[in-house]
Amino acid sequence: MPYYESVFIARQDISSAQVDQLADQFTEIVATGGGEVKKREYWGLRSLAYRINKNRKGHYVLFNLEAPSAAVSEMERIMRLNEDILRYLTVKVEALEEGPSVMMQAKSDRDRGRRGDRERPDRFGDRDRGDRGDRGDRGERRPRDGDREEQGE
Repeated sequence: MPYYESVFIARQDISSAQVDQLADQFTEIVATGGGEVKKREYWGLRSLAYRINKNRKGHYVLFNLEAPSAAVSEMERIMRLNEDILRYLTVKVEALEEGPSVMMQAKSDRDRGRRGDRERPDRFGDRDRGDRGDRGDRGERRPRDGDREEQGE
C-alpha cells in the first residue's frame, strides 16, 4: 500500500479535546477504507502565517498513513466538509519517517550546529580586513564642489 503524510489545521476556537476527536474520526475513516495510521502527532496551537477565515492561529495535526488512495480521498472529502478544518495537505511519500517529526523535536536540537561552531568577532571593531591587494595608497582627496567655493573666498 502507498504511504502518505497528511497535515490538517483546525480552527483556534475549538478545544484540544475536540481536535483529538477530529483526529480519531479521520483515523476511523482511514481504518474503514482498509488503511492504517502509523503515526499521529499533535503539534499544538500555532500562529498562522496569514489569516485564514478570520483565524490567526490553528491546531496542527500530522498523520503518517499507509492506506489505499480511496481511503485517503474519502478522508480529504470529509475534511473539506468539516467547518472546523481550515486547511489540509496530503502528500504521497516513498517511505514514512521513523521517530518524531521535525516540528516535534526540541528547538535546541534543531539549532545545534548552525551558528555555534563558527567564530564570532565582537561586532565590527575587531574584524581583520586582510590584505587589500595592489590598491596602494589613495593619496590626497580631491576637493569637492562646496570646498572649492570656500577656498576661493
